[in-house]
Amino acid sequence: MPKRSEEMLMDLWLSLLLVWITCVLSVSMTPIIGQSKSTQTGGSAVVASGVGEGQRLLSRAKRGWVWNQMFVLEEFSGPDPILVGRLHTDKVENDTARYSLSGEGAGTIFAINEKTGDIHAMKRLDREEKAEYTLTAKVTNAITGQLLEAMTEFIIKVQDINDNAPKFTEGPYHAAVEEMSAVGTSVITVTATDADDPVYGNSAKLVYSILEGQPYFSVDPNSATIRIALHGMDREMREDYQVVIQAKDMGGHMGGLSGTTTVSITLQDINDNPPKFSKSLYEFVIPEDLPLGKEGGKVKANDRDIGENAKSTYSIIEGDDQGVFEIITNATTQEGILQLRKPLDYESKRNYTLKVEATNIRSEPRSNGPFKDTATVKIVVEDSDEPPVFSKPMYLLEVDENAPINKIIGTVTARDPDATGSPIRYFIDRHTDLERQFNINVDNGRITLAKPLDRETDMWHNITVTATEVRNHSQISRAVVAIRVMDINDNAPEFATEYEAFLCENGKPGQVIQTVSAVDKDDPIQGHYFDYRLVPEMLNNPNFTIKNNQDNSISVLAKHDTFRRQKQEMYFLPIIVTDNGNPPMSSTNTLTIRVCGCSKDGIVQSCNVEAYVLPIGLSMGALIAILACIILLLVIVVLFVTLRRHKNEPLIIKDDEDVRENIIRYDDEGGGEEDTEAFDIATLQNPDGINGYLPRKDIKPDLQFMPRAGQHSGPNGVDVDEFINVRLHEADNDPTAPPYDSIQIYGYEGRGSIAGSLSSLETASSDSDQNYDYLREWGPRFRRLGELYSVGESDRET
Repeated sequence: MPKRSEEMLMDLWLSLLLVWITCVLSVSMTPIIGQSKSTQTGGSAVVASGVGEGQRLLSRAKRGWVWNQMFVLEEFSGPDPILVGRLHTDKVENDTARYSLSGEGAGTIFAINEKTGDIHAMKRLDREEKAEYTLTAKVTNAITGQLLEAMTEFIIKVQDINDNAPKFTEGPYHAAVEEMSAVGTSVITVTATDADDPVYGNSAKLVYSILEGQPYFSVDPNSATIRIALHGMDREMREDYQVVIQAKDMGGHMGGLSGTTTVSITLQDINDNPPKFSKSLYEFVIPEDLPLGKEGGKVKANDRDIGENAKSTYSIIEGDDQGVFEIITNATTQEGILQLRKPLDYESKRNYTLKVEATNIRSEPRSNGPFKDTATVKIVVEDSDEPPVFSKPMYLLEVDENAPINKIIGTVTARDPDATGSPIRYFIDRHTDLERQFNINVDNGRITLAKPLDRETDMWHNITVTATEVRNHSQISRAVVAIRVMDINDNAPEFATEYEAFLCENGKPGQVIQTVSAVDKDDPIQGHYFDYRLVPEMLNNPNFTIKNNQDNSISVLAKHDTFRRQKQEMYFLPIIVTDNGNPPMSSTNTLTIRVCGCSKDGIVQSCNVEAYVLPIGLSMGALIAILACIILLLVIVVLFVTLRRHKNEPLIIKDDEDVRENIIRYDDEGGGEEDTEAFDIATLQNPDGINGYLPRKDIKPDLQFMPRAGQHSGPNGVDVDEFINVRLHEADNDPTAPPYDSIQIYGYEGRGSIAGSLSSLETASSDSDQNYDYLREWGPRFRRLGELYSVGESDRET
């Protein structure tokens, strides 16, 4: 029979044994006397026990029984309800007592025989769901219904059996421990729980054991702490382990339930392995023109460790006395990169032998060193065609600013470092000499002057000279040549600024009017020194004199106090300034001195002569402003009057015989014949105009316009199209008309219109004939109107 089946059989036998023990205990259990929850009035008491009927216990008067706890076995699944206990009273001798229960599970889980008081469990109970039930017992007289005993509470406890296996609630577990740890080193502690009652029996007493993971690890049976069990566990040999831990209840005895969990244990790396070069000798061929800082070769030392423990640094410990090479560490690949610190020269040295060392960055005290390794590196220098080499990386030359053309300034030299020794040609990079002020001899590198120089314009000239091999024009070298222009005395000194001095009328003799200094564009080595003097014509100047201040400046002094603006407003004082150069240079500068009115404190107030003729308190500026305002007001008045007059002039010349009609708006019917306030209707009276010409009345022509020969209006009754064309032609050929639209009167309606006339003077709404001859009798003012109406009637008949 399999092992699991044997364990199940044993668990079943143990369960039956526990049931039998419980039944025996319930039969033989005796109540404990104590304080009841309700006071008894008689000497009888209710008995709760597992005994049969007829067994009674004595009780003292006025003392009640304390209900003992009743017990019921969990997970019992027999064919009949299990007897939990019995309630009994000796208050009555006959069968008139009736028992009842109330409280938790009464009537559903627990049932009572009302006559015998037997309590049965009707359902299968689980202690892990509910461990105890509180109920209330009541006994009454079946005939009278009176309470025979006070109601009393009691507890039914569910008795535990071993029906729950241990569980690891936090699994699976992961742990890490350093490699090479000592035996007994703690790794991790696991914990299992059992839902059975830890107080009753051994159902919840757990014992731990290891099922997988030996001989590397062990577990403490009580604390479940996993520890190292094997010495010298090396991560490089094996890194991961799977350990299975079992927890068994019943103290680990046969028949107990068990649970397992898996613990994944990883060995952590320590630096217990040194770096190791893959080979002991490395050989590299490096061209001599390899740029500085460029890679010349790679070496690598491997380390079985990982992470920081595998990192190494490289260094050159032998064979590089001159410091030509350096080796750096690539942090990503952990390789040693060989680079140049100084240029190689095939002609001077062709071979190098270096000793390179790789050393771990971190060291491990528990491991035995050394954590380093060495290798030999042999380097062969390969010859290359090198560019020319200048004798200096930079040249400093000097030239005087008055040097003649083609003067030799200096010489640059370069050589071919190769064994072949190619000739060199020299050139000036014209990007650095845009004005072409210098030339160079292509064969010997001699630099000459091509244009005159001026130190005051450019003190320095930086040019670049290139040297090229004749045999290989791609080999080019460059050198910077700095040319300093030396100063000569070719600029005369002059006033530092345009001075304008002010002299007070009330000044005292000897008063300093102005302090004058000079500047010189030249820059002599010994510094500037200026000599000031008046021009020979003014050596005996009666008004002013100068005084040397011994600091390359002078003071201009007044000789008297009789200066007046009315007499002379401005003085000009020529002063000669001479420098100390070789040869000395001089210039004449004029100082302007204005005579001004000053306050008692010497503060300048006014320097204009007009100030004397102005009234006190009113300056010339104020008078000008007042006059400007008056002139502006006069101009505005004149413009206003002119505009008013122009506005009042009528656009059409008045005529005593003119009849006017006032049209208020286009959608109005008009005011009839009596409306005489709006427009000149002379054109309606004579569509052909006056003598065939209608004068312009919207402007004033500069010259009298006369119609050209052959241009005339059509006869009376001409069609509208021809009439409009005539008017348009007159407007287009009028030399007095400005270039804008003007008034043109097209008052002729023509004849033969299907819609009829739109004029308010004639309407087609009336069929009756009207005679307008009476209009002629009204006087000359209405004669023309009558003619018009008569013409309209005759046209309509036609």
